[in-house]
Amino acid sequence: MHTRPLGTDGPQVSEIGFGAWAIGGGWGDQDDTTSIRALNTAIDRGVNFIDTAAGYGDGHSERLIAEVIKTRKESVMVATKTPPAPGPWPPSPYCRWQDRYSAAYLRDNIHQRLTNLGTDRLDLLQLHTWTRAWNDDPQPLLVLRQMREEGKIGLIGVSTPEQDQSSVIQLMRDGLVDVIQIIYNLFQQEPVAQILPVAAETGTGVIVRVALDEGALAGKYAADHVFPEDDFRSRYFAGDRMRRTVDRVDKIREDAKTFGIDQEYSLADVALKFALARPEVSTVIAGMRSVAQVEQNTRTSRLRDLSEDMLLQLRRHHWHRGVWYSGKD
Repeated sequence: MHTRPLGTDGPQVSEIGFGAWAIGGGWGDQDDTTSIRALNTAIDRGVNFIDTAAGYGDGHSERLIAEVIKTRKESVMVATKTPPAPGPWPPSPYCRWQDRYSAAYLRDNIHQRLTNLGTDRLDLLQLHTWTRAWNDDPQPLLVLRQMREEGKIGLIGVSTPEQDQSSVIQLMRDGLVDVIQIIYNLFQQEPVAQILPVAAETGTGVIVRVALDEGALAGKYAADHVFPEDDFRSRYFAGDRMRRTVDRVDKIREDAKTFGIDQEYSLADVALKFALARPEVSTVIAGMRSVAQVEQNTRTSRLRDLSEDMLLQLRRHHWHRGVWYSGKD
């Protein structure tokens, strides 16, 4: 497993990280024994970065991670997230930070993160979403800075709001975040326009999420695939979204065949390697909930990089599809 620096001042982290949403719940049936086995296998295979959040099973994901970490001798970095207080997701332009990320709320929520993870200090605390409306008065981030001085937090980050990822650019330039977490994949390539160059300019660590587009870019779904109602993906791929997605994934498969790598690389490998091709990217977190998924996603690090010609060809899959997290359009 190769490692990369998490920004200028951050530690070396595995270039494939463990995305721990599904082990908390919300992605259909999942038992803890399987989750624990997956976590241990990931660490065995060199993964030293795990990403979780308060909202992943109301802290269940964090508690499982803590249970595993305490049995391991390896140094593993755990990143978690604090959501805003109840209200629109992502916050609307009319939301006040005082109502969503007040100092009292942040301190209480972060105390719960510390308790769930069984630690006195969080390696990385990320605000789970943001709005550009707070950029000129970013008091929540100043609260996190104070908590870092108190020894409660290591690195400070923001996970981008899906509808306005570029809202973090000002935060990077103002030196308010050490790390950003962004959506970047074969379909969503907009971060190359400004987010990634500014991250390089400011020495900000970059965590990539949704690199497999919630599993679709692994090429494992048919056009008529239907998820159970208790699975997050039943909403993500609502309406005709699955059919449209599979049509585009088939074109990526054709590119892999054209470049003669389809026997060596799975479509998941291609998708992860595409995200890792950018030097600004510190780690790509892939959702993992079974040993088989861990083995598939971690093997990617051992494969040679995609050729420049193929990376140029893959740019054509950038898809202006809007945001799929609400509604069916």
